[in-house]
Amino acid sequence: MSAVKKGQDFLEKSLKFKNTSERIEASREVKSLILDINEIYKSNKDQKLMDLMKELTVVKQKIEKRLKGRPLTS
Repeated sequence: MSAVKKGQDFLEKSLKFKNTSERIEASREVKSLILDINEIYKSNKDQKLMDLMKELTVVKQKIEKRLKGRPLTS
């Protein structure tokens, strides 16, 4: 399966991760998908690939924000 197809499938599936290990796995998966799509983008400069990478980046940022949690304030 191509990286583009995997990226689209990742966006379509439910993004509810129950525990920390699932969030870590999802974050790593999204990161590798973004890097794979970026390699394809470098060769043909298709705007659809850039849009897909942007959507995946937003998802990755949400997952990482949830992993880091809220800062402790005193």
